[in-house]
Amino acid sequence: MTVLDKPKIDDHDLTLADLLGALRIAGDLPLVFHYDGQAVKPGYHVTEVKAAHFSGLDCGANPEAWAEIFVQLWDVEEAGRTHLAAGKFSAIVRKVSEHVRLDATARLTFEVGDGVRPMQLYCAGAPVVKDGSIHVHLAPRPASCKPRDRWLAETSRPTACCGPKASPGACCP
Repeated sequence: MTVLDKPKIDDHDLTLADLLGALRIAGDLPLVFHYDGQAVKPGYHVTEVKAAHFSGLDCGANPEAWAEIFVQLWDVEEAGRTHLAAGKFSAIVRKVSEHVRLDATARLTFEVGDGVRPMQLYCAGAPVVKDGSIHVHLAPRPASCKPRDRWLAETSRPTACCGPKASPGACCP
């Protein structure tokens, strides 16, 4: 099992550039998405690729703005079809980019539906090569509180030691 080009961001917040960069070396390998403990069926379709730009206020009254790319997967099986090749998926995205401005640094969200259950939103993990296919695990996109997320990110950062050495083993020489 090989992880392709581990993204520089959170493992479940891939950008379009992260995914396409990883798929570039995969070419003809089948691209298999996994969600809710199952793999998409052979014959799944990429039914839409959409670009969105959002702006609003978060729950702390802070202005927010971000870009997001939505890839809609229709999880159906069709006789004689196989999983889409990684190169074909990339070609679909390139074709869309001829008509729609796609921000390669935008957060990537997958909308997955099987035509029976309601469509669900997912974020993608890093692509992995296993058993002659590329596997991308999708996790449900959770709700979040952006002020809390920023606070947690800030408090988890290591603090710099700029004062005099207080005790043996402190961070300053």
